Parts: sequence; C-alpha cells; structure tokens
Amino acid sequence: MHTITPDFMAVARGDAPADLRLDNARIINTFTREIIEADLTIHDGHFAAIGHAGPAKETMNLHGAFVAPGFIDAHMHVESTMMPPSEFIRFAAPHGSTGAVLDPHEIANVLGIPGIRYLMENARGLPMNLMFAASSCVPSSPLETAGAVLSAADLEPLFDEENVVALAEMMNFPGVFLGVPDVLEKVNMGLRRRIVDGHAPGLSGANLNAYVAAGISSDHECTTAEEAREKLRLGQQVYIREGSAARNLEALLPLVTEANAHRFCFCTDDRHPADLRDDGHIDHIVRRAAALGLNPITAIAIGSTHTALHYNQRHLGAIAPGKQADFFLFDDLKRIEPRATYHRGVLTAEAGVYVGEVKPIGDYPQSGVRLPVGLSASDFRVPVEKPGAQIRVIGMSPTQLTTEHLTLEGAVADGAYVADPKHDILKLVVIERHNGTGNIGRGFIRGFKFGEGALASTVGHDSHNLAIVGANDEDMLAAAEALASCGGGQCVVLNGTVLALLPLPIAGLMSDQPAESVVQHQAALLEAARQLGCPHHDPFMPLSFMPLPVIPSLKLSDLGLVDVDRFEVVGLEV
Repeated sequence: MHTITPDFMAVARGDAPADLRLDNARIINTFTREIIEADLTIHDGHFAAIGHAGPAKETMNLHGAFVAPGFIDAHMHVESTMMPPSEFIRFAAPHGSTGAVLDPHEIANVLGIPGIRYLMENARGLPMNLMFAASSCVPSSPLETAGAVLSAADLEPLFDEENVVALAEMMNFPGVFLGVPDVLEKVNMGLRRRIVDGHAPGLSGANLNAYVAAGISSDHECTTAEEAREKLRLGQQVYIREGSAARNLEALLPLVTEANAHRFCFCTDDRHPADLRDDGHIDHIVRRAAALGLNPITAIAIGSTHTALHYNQRHLGAIAPGKQADFFLFDDLKRIEPRATYHRGVLTAEAGVYVGEVKPIGDYPQSGVRLPVGLSASDFRVPVEKPGAQIRVIGMSPTQLTTEHLTLEGAVADGAYVADPKHDILKLVVIERHNGTGNIGRGFIRGFKFGEGALASTVGHDSHNLAIVGANDEDMLAAAEALASCGGGQCVVLNGTVLALLPLPIAGLMSDQPAESVVQHQAALLEAARQLGCPHHDPFMPLSFMPLPVIPSLKLSDLGLVDVDRFEVVGLEV
C-alpha cells in the first residue's frame, strides 16, 4: 500500500515536480462513466493529480489517446495457462492486464501448500498486481482422490500474506448449506480474515439462500440470466465468465444495466495460452461486451474498478488521485485494443510485446505420474455384468463445464463394453496418479467426435489425475505411458505412436519452458487431435473438466462414475 508523504502531497498540489505528466489525455472515468480530457501526473507509482497537473521531470504528449484503468481478472487459475506467473505476464500484460486474482486450486490439489507457496514466490516482484485467494476445497469433494488435503488450519497461515485477498471459490456448496462443521470452519476462517468467494452452479431456492447466508460473496458459475438474477437479488457479486472452456457472456450480458452494473465483474477462470496471446485476456471480454451493445466505459469498469472494490483493493482499479498508476493506452473506443500498458507508472508492454522485468521460473516442487504397477490395456476393459442393460454415458459440450447424463445402448465385443466411434461414443478412463492407489475409473463419453487414437492429459480438474479418452485400449495405454515418462502433460496417440506431446513437468499442469514454446507445442498437439478427426478448437479443455465431480451432471473420477446431482458414485449399467 502507498504511504502518503509530504513530498507526494506537494506534487498533488502542483507545488513540486511529478515523476511523469501525461498531457492531452482522454481519461476513462469509471466512477461517472464519462470521458475527461485532461492532463494527469504520476508520482511514486501513483496518480497525483487529474486536470490540475503541475510540473514534471518527464512529460509525454498522448495526443488524445484514451487512458483507462488496467484490467483485473476477478478469478482465474493461472495453471490453466500452462505457465507460472513469470511467463503468464508475458502474454497478459500486452492486453492491458495489470492484475488478477489467482486461485492456485489446481497446483494445491497436486502438491498442497508447497505448490501454493511456489506460485506465490514466482509471482513476487512481477510488475502486475497478482493477488491470491486461498484454495478452499482441496480436494473439491470426497468423490475423487487428490494429491493433498488442506484443512482450515493448513490454509490460515496464508492469510498472513498481504496479497491473499479471499478464501477462494467454496465449491462444496452442499457442505455449506447443509452446515457440515469442517466446511463451515473454513468459511468462518475466511470471513474472519478476508472475504469468501463462491462456486454454486445451478443452485437455487432455499439452498441458495442458505449458501448466501453463510457469507459467500460471489459466484462465477452462472450460465443463465435467470440464475444470475436470483444471485444478484440475494446480494452476490456475479462474475461473467468468458474463458477458453466456459463462455457465459452472451447469456448473462442482457442482465447488465447501468443501475446494476456495479454488481458484476469479468473473469476468465481458465484461459489457454494461445487464446491468451492471440485473442486476449479481460480486454477480449470487454471488446465482446461492447460489440454486443454494452456501454464500452461500463465494460471497462466491470473489468477493472468493480473487481478492485470487491476485493477491498481500493488503491487499484481506477484513474483518480491517490490510486496506483496502473493503466493502458488505446486509440479507438469502438474497438478497445491496448497498445501500451503501465504498472505503477512504468511501461510493462508496448505494441503487443512484454517489456517488463523477466524473472526465472525457479525451482519447483516435484510431482509426477505414478501409474498402477503392471498397467496393461486389459486394465481398461469394462466387462458386461447385466446383458441387455443400458449404460450411463457422459454427454460433453466443448463450450460448457456442465454435462448431460445420458442413458444409451452400449456397444459390446467379447463380453465387454467398447468404444463406438460411429455413434460418437468413446471410452474414458481416469487413473489416480499421485499416491499409487491403483484406482482407475472407467466410463464412456459422447461429444469428442473423433474416430481413432487417444487423447490424454494430467490436467484433470480438480484433483488432476490422468484422464484418457480414446477409441481403443491399446492407444489409451500408450498415451498413459507417454505422460508418465515426462512427468505429466498432454499427448495424442495413434496406432501406438505419439503424434504430439506437451510436457508439463510443474505438477503435471505447467511448462518450465518459455511462453512462446508452450504455444508452439500446444499448436502441434491440437493439430494432431484434428488428425484423429476431432473438430473442436481445443478438445483438451473439455477433457480436463470431465473428472470434475462438483459440476453437474455426470462425471468420471478415479473412483468411478459420479452422478453429481445425487453427489454419489453410480454404476455404469442402469
């Protein structure tokens, strides 16, 4: 936080020279939703004066360029960019991002507190306001096996860190509204130390009322305007999510008005590296919102000021005297494309290139992939136990985290259920990779639309076990062995040959290579997936959510098929 000094006050009055003066600026005022033509001064990393700018050691004539507060992502998992913060910033800063609230939930489920501490240390000192929310649900539920278990006592020391701003998304919403003691212990600890963010997809009525009564402040899982409206009316901050997997902007934007816009923030939740580099970060959502008819200044406010206020970071998120000088420049209000980004008044990105501090990835805690001893293709076999029965099949959408709970006739060969690519039904397995338990969940899925080979990933929310989808058991085995050999990652296999491999040695989630290298490897991976016949932009993103047993309706964990609506493991056969 900024310490106010007599020197700073002299600059604010115009009696002493500032470090920098920006002349002929068009300032985006997110408080009054107007554009102010004025000069502004920056001193000691903060705005000192707006419109009453005095002398300065350095001046810059903006010639009418717009100055807007830097964007702040209200909720994201940096692990989903496949890069630690020191590489993530290379792609985010050029898009006008000067902050993000990171939930290290993914690495926490693999490595526990040491994983969280690694990300916090990697983020330290970077020219971006990288705040953290302490991961509340590790594991997310008892219906999967994670690499760590974190209690309230484990989490509380994290709140001694100044940049920890919340208890992260409380995913165990049944545990909250049913009053489960250890869940409420975490909630009470979060309320005592900061605020508590929410995660309650589809929750409504009396149970939602009870969830909000527990002090849960926000929700980023709304998929319909009706759901968002109910949560708004109960006082929650609604995050409109537009990431690489879940895209809810079009559904929720009609709900936003000038009267209620202050109750919204923008977040990406999960953003893949190529999407981040090429399409953008929060700026991408702002452009889309404006194109859909939202006042562009309101869109900027939702992407900056509202997030800062929600997390009680009142020194951030706006252009006003005393606020931290985090901003970006752009030239056209009809298409908001940042051309230069500043953090604390210092240039961090220009013309699409990061020019800020370069920090090494550093030493990271080890994890890896522990396959069951003697694993063979026969371990993926699913024998028929009830001839003539229908089977439960996961219905996958490439743009939503929710799935359908389908009941279909299964294809059978040699007394076992098998993949049926002609009808878009593939086999899905989830192998526990952290503790060597030997657990393997087996099921079937519709929606991937490829006819041969296999895809595999150690990115499998939230416990990040090894998920494999394929047309035959032999290729699925080869995929498992390929990822075990490199310590985790993603791969495409056809006829026993690895067509493409993206190693992710940091917890099986992130690369230790430069950002551009990650994008190149991912591009080769996605091209290989297309060779199998998969039509989706990025099939690994929906694959990563198929083991997540807290988002409806049917998922597969290492413990088996999970009926999320009933919150229990169910059999394959009906």
